Amino acid sequence: MDELDRSILNILRRDSRTPYTEIADEVGTSEGTVRNRVERMMDNDVIERFTISTHTGNVKAMLEISVAVDVDTKGISERMAEWEEVDFVWMVSGEQDVVLVVDAADTRGVNDLITKARDQEEVVSTKTRLILDEQLG
Repeated sequence: MDELDRSILNILRRDSRTPYTEIADEVGTSEGTVRNRVERMMDNDVIERFTISTHTGNVKAMLEISVAVDVDTKGISERMAEWEEVDFVWMVSGEQDVVLVVDAADTRGVNDLITKARDQEEVVSTKTRLILDEQLG
């Protein structure tokens, strides 16, 4: 990955629907070069997926989860990723092992997810942080 790839990725992170012609103008190359670079990054799993960011009026939160030492973190992460309100699952280092980024209809929905997480046999503890505001980078 070179500086041109990073520039293209930065534009796509802000808005994944940005037309290739607009990206090309911004980074100073041709539309075909942008298209080829994006396709190559997709083939090499640098770009895993294109997604959207929404302003639903819902309550967004991070659920930080600690699991038992002998737990397959990947397995529980994959299971939790299937939960409807979960947008992202991150396996992290530090005090917690897994972080869920959730988008629930209300605080009751967040609380239900906390309970659901705590009901998992592997879960030792949880911490919750409400997301008050977010800015695109």
